[in-house]
Amino acid sequence: MAVSLIIEGVVLGILTGGVYALMASGLTLIFGVLEIINVAQGILVILGAYLTFVLERSLHLDLFVGLLIIMPLMFGLGVLLEWAFIRRIKWDRVTLSILVTYAIALIIEGALGYFFTTNFVELHSWYIDATVQIGGFYIQYIYIFVFLLSVVLLAGLFLLIYRTAFGRQLRASMQNRTAASLIGINVPRVQAITFGIGVSLAGAGGVAFGATNAFNPASSYDLIYRLLVIIVLGGMGSLGGALIASLVMVILGGMGNTPGVILAAILLTVLPELLRPVAEYRMILYSLLIAPILALADQSVALSMTAWACRGQHGLALHLVHAAFAVATAAATVLAWLAWRESLAHVHAEVL
Repeated sequence: MAVSLIIEGVVLGILTGGVYALMASGLTLIFGVLEIINVAQGILVILGAYLTFVLERSLHLDLFVGLLIIMPLMFGLGVLLEWAFIRRIKWDRVTLSILVTYAIALIIEGALGYFFTTNFVELHSWYIDATVQIGGFYIQYIYIFVFLLSVVLLAGLFLLIYRTAFGRQLRASMQNRTAASLIGINVPRVQAITFGIGVSLAGAGGVAFGATNAFNPASSYDLIYRLLVIIVLGGMGSLGGALIASLVMVILGGMGNTPGVILAAILLTVLPELLRPVAEYRMILYSLLIAPILALADQSVALSMTAWACRGQHGLALHLVHAAFAVATAAATVLAWLAWRESLAHVHAEVL
């Protein structure tokens, strides 16, 4: 029985990890080309889920057929956001992008709350509840379908980046934007298209996320901190790393208990000092350790809140605690990465 449960957890982790890889790929792609951290990626995923909800209810479209409408719409929104806001950031792009994209996230969240309220909604289709037996356990068809969707879109993204002329321009912009401009590449155009692709992938991820989870506008807080941990663990700007990190994050997501919150807080506090003797490598080591620690903390908080709810406490307070933890964790992840990046740059400068 125990072995069967472990196998079932690993299989579900792999299937769900593909969805997180899809959502994180847009985030890491945007960072690689534009050198910005798009903390609005979480709410853009939720926006994609709500667009799917509208198409399902108003036009009775199948969830996956709706992608033919949602992805072009999200691509256009991404190009518009890049032109209106991101392109205006001329200096200190990483830090200012966090503020700008956070403001965008708040605006979208407020709009979704106004039009759809904060009640949780669910997407419906025959394959969401139907199951198929695999070995000694059952898996819902939707997990298989969204995994296949993720594989198809990620394969298409890989072909776009490594097998097309635009992909060569994109990779040149990732390596050195100034040099890319000097050889005639229209870098602003590449950046706008890349941001649009990242947002359209968020929209596709929203379809997958909404099909497997109930959601409301505040669901973006939990999403964005998971996505940030994934791209830090996998390496900022690395698509392959995002895929591997997604699988690690989801499979480790089942671990943890209530004392894990305290353990995670202690580890996140002392790790920088413990890794100080290996300054050149501490970013890599910290990235490898932070994902399981945060997975432990998140599951511990979830278990604690569930137990509190069973004792009759107020549900609103539980949601506020969870949202506050998600925001704090996301901020800590980003700030930690920025701190290590600056320290490593200082070390390299001293060596040179």
